[in-house]
Amino acid sequence: MNKPEFYNSIKKTIFLNGLSQHQVDGIEAILSACAPLTDHRQRAYVLATAYHETAATMRPIEEYGKGKGRAYGTKVDRNRRPYTTPDKLYYGRGYVQLTWIDNYRYLGKLIGQDLVNHPELALDQTVAAKIMMVGMTKGAFTGVKLDTYFNATREDWENARRIINGIDCAEKIAAYGKAFHAALTA
Repeated sequence: MNKPEFYNSIKKTIFLNGLSQHQVDGIEAILSACAPLTDHRQRAYVLATAYHETAATMRPIEEYGKGKGRAYGTKVDRNRRPYTTPDKLYYGRGYVQLTWIDNYRYLGKLIGQDLVNHPELALDQTVAAKIMMVGMTKGAFTGVKLDTYFNATREDWENARRIINGIDCAEKIAAYGKAFHAALTA
């Protein structure tokens, strides 16, 4: 990857108002986490997902409202069973808005971090990037993996949204992904 070309390209196609240092730092954290990926389409889709999920900030963020009005914003697990310990709420955090105590537990095990007792770790750039990359490559969010949509015989930018969350905003994220891909291969 030619970094100067990459950044020049995304400034012309995605970040039309320029890039802040925070955005560059976020992109670098994600690219570092994605180093094991050899398919630039997969890297591009991870970047596009972060771009969409963070409202273009490229920083791990807390969900607006912190889960207020949603079941995961209360002390229940995915099956609506109440829990009392730890005394934490598991609303959306990170690049991919990780929710539910069960998901914090599962992703924490996958990346070797205690996200149940320390859900705020999902806001650390390095940890958030690892959560996103591992979750998307292992199918930890919805059961669907990056390899399902980007492999030797398939390239499906729109349905790749199913890796994270159904097909909401799929066309928009696909366009971001294609722009990131063009930049990665520039």
